[in-house]
Amino acid sequence: MMIDVCNLTKNYAGTTAVADVSFHVERGEIVGLLGPNGAGKSTTMRILSCFIPASSGTVKVAGLDVFTQSEEVRRRIGYMPENNPLHQEMRVREYLKFRARLKGLGRARSRERVDAVLAQCGLESVNKRIIGHLSKGYRQRVGLADALVHEPELIILDEPTLGLDPSQIRSVRQLVKDLGRRHTVLLSSHILPEVEMTCNRVLIMREGRILADDTPENLQKTVGKNGHLIAEIAAPLQELETCWEQMPELSHYTITAAEGDYHRCVLALAGSHDLRPKIFALVVERGWKLRELSRVRHSLEEVYIRLTRPESEEETL
Repeated sequence: MMIDVCNLTKNYAGTTAVADVSFHVERGEIVGLLGPNGAGKSTTMRILSCFIPASSGTVKVAGLDVFTQSEEVRRRIGYMPENNPLHQEMRVREYLKFRARLKGLGRARSRERVDAVLAQCGLESVNKRIIGHLSKGYRQRVGLADALVHEPELIILDEPTLGLDPSQIRSVRQLVKDLGRRHTVLLSSHILPEVEMTCNRVLIMREGRILADDTPENLQKTVGKNGHLIAEIAAPLQELETCWEQMPELSHYTITAAEGDYHRCVLALAGSHDLRPKIFALVVERGWKLRELSRVRHSLEEVYIRLTRPESEEETL
């Protein structure tokens, strides 16, 4: 186990930022930490990285206690905070060498690792440029290279794609996937499609507590319930209505006119059974034409919004 958090609590002047949180992360996992602003994500990451102490609870990284063995824990962690505290007046290569030596690497080893992370993060072409003159995307890459330079076992990334354009986000996503082959990664992000495509597991927080801990697929199944089917069929409207009315596996349906002779049917499932084979057989039996038959589940974004909606809003729905 790479991360083991048990009953973690953090209070700030009477305000509870993290409330009795427990979770674990296995070695080699890429885990997304999600939640609205003020949910406790950054506080949890700062405690894990030994940046701030907890009020109570236990936290272990690679079997080491972050409170009593913080120096050993820091050697095993690469942390990129949300707002990268880079030295703007330094050049990229000299900054990474400086950081490598601060993290305990010898002169020869630091040169090797700096060359490696420059290539890994796509910084070779700007390695002699002053950091303050770089674009936001390149500064984010410098922050990533800094987190990786000492080859940590655990990489913690707080909003690694903040402020990046779609092309830069795609490159960072691929980099995180590549990192997951050799490291354990814990990241927070508000770009949910990126989390869905990158992470093996998702933790969703609200008001300092964990509301969900599962794979993106299982969260969509559990919170999104049974989903629905989309079927585009060329058939008489009245016959379609009669078919759907007589099908007990559907909770409700809607039919709208589509292109040509087709009708678009949105079929809400009453259970978890996959009705596609039954509907396909029905279409064949009646000699109708079918051009679409697909199952749609709620996206991770819809699951996230439902789970993190304030209780006052839930009561009005």
